[in-house]
Amino acid sequence: AAPASPRRLALLDRGVRQFFPQLGRPSSEWLGFRPSLPDSRPAIGPSRRSPKVIYAFGHGHLGLTLAPITARLVADLIAGRGDRDRLAPFAADRFGA
Repeated sequence: AAPASPRRLALLDRGVRQFFPQLGRPSSEWLGFRPSLPDSRPAIGPSRRSPKVIYAFGHGHLGLTLAPITARLVADLIAGRGDRDRLAPFAADRFGA
């Protein structure tokens, strides 16, 4: 894997400071692979084993971007307003097991 790009890290730092100008300096830098699923869609929805467990993972590089809508979907499921048919394409068991 290529090393972290100081230029890219600086770009991210400038972007976040537009929203959080008082944010302190980072204490460390980290670079690693982000998990993604074979169809590039996240897993969002209740577990088959326990409806009290709701999955919301596998967003790959879009985790921050998709966080607000994923949070809304999870909140709706918790409140009993979730549309399970609409979430079927994101079911964690869509690959069989």
